[in-house]
Amino acid sequence: MSSANILREVTPLAPENCFIYISRTKKEFTYPIHFHPECELNFIENAKGVKRIVGDSIEDIDELELVLITGHNLEHAWINGSCKSQEIREITIQFHEDLFMNVLSRNQFRSIREMFEKAKHGLAFPVGTARKMKPVIMNLGDEKNGFYSVMQLMQLMYELSLDTGSRVLSSSSFSNNEEETDSRRIKKVLEYFQENYKKPVRLVEVANLVNMSEVAFSRFIKKRTSRTFVEYLNGVRLGVATRMLIDTTSSVGEICYECGFNNLSNFNRIFKKRKGCTPKEFRENYSKKKILV
Repeated sequence: MSSANILREVTPLAPENCFIYISRTKKEFTYPIHFHPECELNFIENAKGVKRIVGDSIEDIDELELVLITGHNLEHAWINGSCKSQEIREITIQFHEDLFMNVLSRNQFRSIREMFEKAKHGLAFPVGTARKMKPVIMNLGDEKNGFYSVMQLMQLMYELSLDTGSRVLSSSSFSNNEEETDSRRIKKVLEYFQENYKKPVRLVEVANLVNMSEVAFSRFIKKRTSRTFVEYLNGVRLGVATRMLIDTTSSVGEICYECGFNNLSNFNRIFKKRKGCTPKEFRENYSKKKILV
């Protein structure tokens, strides 16, 4: 199973246009797992039970779904799953990555810039946010004047960037997208983890790397990432592991030790806690959803 076989979508968005608005009513999802360079906001209604795949995240969606994807290498798809609806409403808004390029560096657009960074790994918004934004999203397709449509899209992105309930879907080490951060220390730690995840990594050596005491560093990483030192390191290892489960035929045991876990049962326990299924179940579930093109 090679990720090179996942479909690279050629979207209908022309280079000279800012964005494209696609509205559909359908009974099922038929498009395979794919990726594309364009950014995408997907609103889905009346599709409870559909499975959403974004990177190494596989989840059942609710009645309302709103997801932003800005990672041009991030594979994603929505699969029928247990959904029985005969009238699924889907609105897809695709826009060029550079649409906001010249303004994102400005202070007034900081929240959008931070949201786009998170959305490189897929960003899901709460049902309440999807419900609140539904009229705005639907009206965007009715806007006749192109200039005001673009302004409306920018306002929509700003409103979404203020939402505090959004959550990142795919792990950073799975998504083949560079991660930016305001903290040079966190970036340095992440790079160190990515280079050394195969071997034992001690708290003291990472704390020394960023010139902090162990206690101060533990507080620092918890505050900046909402995860402990061990949780952050294991997150990197799990991202690599899920990519290997998809892209290689290596056994679960081989992947366990290749990714720096020294105990298979511990690897299975941590994986299930974070992903909701065992490594074996994840590989089987992903294989069932994957359509090679």
